[in-house]
Amino acid sequence: METMIENNVAYKEQVTQQEIPYYRIVGNEVQVFEHAYKNQLPLLLKGPTGSGKSRLVEFMAYKLNTELITVSCNEETSSVDLIGRYIVRGAETVWQDGPLTRAARAGCIVYIDEIAEARPDTIVALHSLTDHRRMLFLDRHNEAISVAPSFMLVASFNPGYQKGWKELKPSTRQRFVGVTMNYPAADVEAEIICAESGTEKNVANKLVQVGSKIRNLVELGLAESASTRLLVDAAKLIHSGLPARLACKVGIIEPLTDDADTAKALEDLIALMI
Repeated sequence: METMIENNVAYKEQVTQQEIPYYRIVGNEVQVFEHAYKNQLPLLLKGPTGSGKSRLVEFMAYKLNTELITVSCNEETSSVDLIGRYIVRGAETVWQDGPLTRAARAGCIVYIDEIAEARPDTIVALHSLTDHRRMLFLDRHNEAISVAPSFMLVASFNPGYQKGWKELKPSTRQRFVGVTMNYPAADVEAEIICAESGTEKNVANKLVQVGSKIRNLVELGLAESASTRLLVDAAKLIHSGLPARLACKVGIIEPLTDDADTAKALEDLIALMI
């Protein structure tokens, strides 16, 4: 226990020397996060890809001066991947904690990115951490961990992605405090693009207009729309000297679609606007 405390203190000293992660507050998300942390409540961040969910968690971990452990889920993510497993090390078999168990022991923030992508047994393993018990049960290791007051479970979920297939059950959703995060207003999004890329305000404004137009083109049937992240990437390319239309093609269009006709329609749109 003494070593764990020493490690946490060392981490906090290291964190305070780092640059504050950039995050532009767009609503009451920071206030809600702080109160969820204070009341030991799990938090679910809902919103489209590239709307700032992960950056918010990074910013809040810094603001709360605590360690952050992030887990990115996919369809193969199982409870074993989160909790831990026995591995062979040399001539013996030893237990190795997973990221969720490490966070529970250390009393830090654990961020489950795209929780709906994980297998059902993974989500069930979180239930004892999201109610009054605040415990993690390691059945394979015959251990139960009572988490520290500083432990917080944060998960993200994109409700618009593959709607009807990858959905969270109501019994899971109701275990979390929820915050919806959408793309910011045009002036705020331009500010974010400038801050993240170093580009000029007029370039940022044009990219915001492009993003807004693409988001309204529902007839194109895009699986995902133009996120703030994509606009920032295009702005970085422009700022480094890549021609604006080419930067938009490789930074926005190519990540959005593989369909030639859709790509051509987006190229024509950008050519009219930039």
